[in-house]
Amino acid sequence: MTKPRVVIVGAGFAGYHAAKTLSRLARGRAEIVVLNSTDYFLYLPLLPEVAAGVVEPRRVSVPLNGTLDGVRVIIGEADQVDLHNRWVGFTQPEGDRGQLAYDRLVLAVGSVNKLLPIPGVTEYAHGFRGLPEALFLHDHVVRQIELAEQAADPAEQQSRATFVVVGAGYTGTEVAAHGQLFTDQLAATRAAGLTVRPRWLLLDVAERVLPELDQRMSETAQRVLTRRGVDVRMGTSVAEATADGVRLTDGDYVPTCTLVWCVGVRPDPFVADLGLRTEKGRLVVDEYLGVPGFPEVYACGDAAAVPDLTRPGGICAMTAQHAQRQGKLVAHNIAASYGQGRRKPYKHHDLGWVVDLGGWDAAANPLKVSLSGLPAKAVTRGYHLFAMPGNRARVGADWMLDAALPRPAVQLGLVPANAVPLESSSPEVALRRP
Repeated sequence: MTKPRVVIVGAGFAGYHAAKTLSRLARGRAEIVVLNSTDYFLYLPLLPEVAAGVVEPRRVSVPLNGTLDGVRVIIGEADQVDLHNRWVGFTQPEGDRGQLAYDRLVLAVGSVNKLLPIPGVTEYAHGFRGLPEALFLHDHVVRQIELAEQAADPAEQQSRATFVVVGAGYTGTEVAAHGQLFTDQLAATRAAGLTVRPRWLLLDVAERVLPELDQRMSETAQRVLTRRGVDVRMGTSVAEATADGVRLTDGDYVPTCTLVWCVGVRPDPFVADLGLRTEKGRLVVDEYLGVPGFPEVYACGDAAAVPDLTRPGGICAMTAQHAQRQGKLVAHNIAASYGQGRRKPYKHHDLGWVVDLGGWDAAANPLKVSLSGLPAKAVTRGYHLFAMPGNRARVGADWMLDAALPRPAVQLGLVPANAVPLESSSPEVALRRP
């Protein structure tokens, strides 16, 4: 008898854990195929530490082959789904086309950088959603400090040593917190030529830092950022971006060569082309993560509008915590569709949040218990090690080395600016040079 084939599109938090769980449940009775644009699962929460040189990039890149036992991995970008004939079309990295027939389909394509119609942003800003963007930002920051040291004009020196981060959510706050420490360390090694202290600005239209999290976590982050000298401006955003700086909505003009865009994410545009019902750009599913009208198709993670049963009428937030748990549930519900167990609705209460602020600082509220300082740091790092599906020892080793030794900082120039445009629909892959 031919084994049923389950195709999982995407290997982020949702897709990776769907494949891993389904492989365990199937025990060889189904063919499980993961279609992904890279051959690794990216642990996104540690990207700010990659950009700051704390953790090496390969540490947060968990290989799919070797960690997904019994799963076939195909590298390619999904670009077409025939829901009636049950196949997925994709393009391989070198341009070859392919198709995958399926008996069950899981759409876990994730999200991309959120865009806003602000003049100049798409031309001069860079996002922070994929590994290429983090590598680019690391090199770019080092380059700007080096060029600032060489600049004879004080105005140019200050401009190159000024870094603007838009979005004071989880990612933007961590980027600014780690960034200020990183550039202070860089400046300390260039005392002879750099006469200004690097300056970081964190902007958001919200009333407080980390607006989606607990008030006490916001206060902790604000206190740490202020102590370090980060210029936090709430109720403020970018009105216009130029090659020389940014004009803010409060009327101020900030000369800078660095604009980091962390205003949030939007569902991968891929789902909009499926001809299915969407809500806020996300594919509508039922509480069992099934797509209405197509019982063999499931969706989970950032690209799925999963009903939030803890808040009737709402949909689940686009978080890694939700995506991971939805991926596991999809696997169980697919198994149930073949008679193994019973399907279950998705219902999950947040267990708390962790925010790494660099150095010995962090904010956390595990099980609604507010923590800061070293206790929060211990919880934060413990959570990341627990949540990572691989490379735990290597990440831990990088943390210990960073605490004990000076941080090396060089620009390798592996990712040019034109390889990571903000409007990219695939931030996980660096674009080829024209």
